[in-house]
Amino acid sequence: MKVISRASIVLALLTLGVISWTAVALYNAGYTTNVKRPVIQPIPFSHLHHAGELGISCEYCHTSVETSSFAGIPPTYTCMTCHSQIWTSSPMLEPVRYSYRTNTPLEWIRVNDLPDFVYFNHSIHIAKGVGCVTCHGRVDEMPLTWKQNTLFMSWCLDCHRDPAKYLRPKKEIFNFAYRPVVDQLTLGKELEKENEVQVKRLTDCSVCHR
Repeated sequence: MKVISRASIVLALLTLGVISWTAVALYNAGYTTNVKRPVIQPIPFSHLHHAGELGISCEYCHTSVETSSFAGIPPTYTCMTCHSQIWTSSPMLEPVRYSYRTNTPLEWIRVNDLPDFVYFNHSIHIAKGVGCVTCHGRVDEMPLTWKQNTLFMSWCLDCHRDPAKYLRPKKEIFNFAYRPVVDQLTLGKELEKENEVQVKRLTDCSVCHR
């Protein structure tokens, strides 16, 4: 009888473990996080073409990324800087031309949309040496844009606990292909001091929850 009872307890614990592991795996999967699932936009905008093939830098379209908490969604007139001269009769770009003619903003869908209880500031990350690719991935290789990382609190804390693993020189912030020429941790520690990164404070709740 004791053997049966012990076996039942072991089986119950194993079952609970499997269920818990499955639940965590499903929660972290693309089904719930939308990671690496292209977002359908009003225009099939290709970062691969614009940022990759043409080499247009991030800050050309996302003009407030260095000065504001919000990177900024480019207004239609930014698109028309080029498209008043090229692809002027493309049916695919008619919504852009209509937006420009009527002064009606295009309704872009946010790819990385944090909850309201999370405060995120683009400008401070750039000022401290965090490159675009760290959070957004290789958008210069995305024909349609998708979310590269979960943006879960645990993911953010991985960097906040040890930012030296991710920091880069400021001149390389917008360089998607950047690779450190020296040991990353050595460079990162130097950049922590140079950019006055307050590592001990980065895990305070008030940094992200205000």
